[in-house]
Amino acid sequence: MTTTKILIVDDRPENLLTLERLLDSPNLEVIKAHSGEEALGLTLDHDLALVLLDVKMPGMDGYEVAELMRSSRKTKGIPIIFVTAELQGDHHLFKGYESGAVDYLFKPLNPVVLKSKVAVFIELFRQKLELQQITVELDRKVAELEDMQQQLEETNEQLLLLSVTDGLTGLLNRRQFDKLLMEEWKRSFRTKKHLSLIILDIDHFKAYNDTYGHAAGDECLKQVARTIAETVRREADKVARIGGEEFGIILPETDAQGCSHVAELTRQEIERLAIEHTGSKTSEVVTVSIGVASQVAEECNATSRTLFQTADQALYRAKEKGRNRIELSGNSFFEGPVNNPLG
Repeated sequence: MTTTKILIVDDRPENLLTLERLLDSPNLEVIKAHSGEEALGLTLDHDLALVLLDVKMPGMDGYEVAELMRSSRKTKGIPIIFVTAELQGDHHLFKGYESGAVDYLFKPLNPVVLKSKVAVFIELFRQKLELQQITVELDRKVAELEDMQQQLEETNEQLLLLSVTDGLTGLLNRRQFDKLLMEEWKRSFRTKKHLSLIILDIDHFKAYNDTYGHAAGDECLKQVARTIAETVRREADKVARIGGEEFGIILPETDAQGCSHVAELTRQEIERLAIEHTGSKTSEVVTVSIGVASQVAEECNATSRTLFQTADQALYRAKEKGRNRIELSGNSFFEGPVNNPLG
């Protein structure tokens, strides 16, 4: 058990010895002071459970010591029991309590009363220490929980990011692309504004992998993805990797002319990378073929899937016509039964 400290203050050495003998205990450390000035210094040096303070001392008396202790932030919480001879009148008691005493012991001291009262304050002090330890432990637990909560939130953010992005390129993945395309199609239906879609495919990419290896192929995909993302700058526009070497660009509130401009700029920027491609039948560098579709959702009996299929058909025509080019779809959409025009 931790040793508890109390301070006894008396100008007479024999009184200090008497108190020390009465309070002798293995778990109690008694600190002695012979004057008020010495007592104040000791209260600053030790964590005390109690002060037994003689009232009448030469120089600084017990009342002054108590008042000074109460005025200090470090010592104002230490309980003080005045030890004194019989007092004349209640006003002495009131003065003691006003100075900060919590109790009185009268000389000659009754050992049973002394030990009983001291024991109460020692127990209170130990309970205070236990409470402080519990508080420190709780604070540590709270800090740990806050750290765990922060880690959990970061993990959830990472998981969410992983669930919507392509691991190789960092672009949106096909699942998120389909979700956003459907949402933008519904928004186009509400706003009556164009929604455009670009689908592009790296020309002869299988031959690229066969020629340079899959590691080089992955690096090529990352360069192309980065170039697309840097070219498509509007926050509302979304870029995704929707297949092995196939990419999709969703352009809300963009008509066919604007979409074609973005597509051509993207094609040029990828060609400008000048990534060597000796296995290509189209060019000595990596190029892309692009299909473009644009439509106001309200103006056709179609779905977001139809818009995708139309852009994909335009991409197929671009490949048939020699690759490294853009094909813009017409306004004719698949005419067939549609259960949900917003789907």
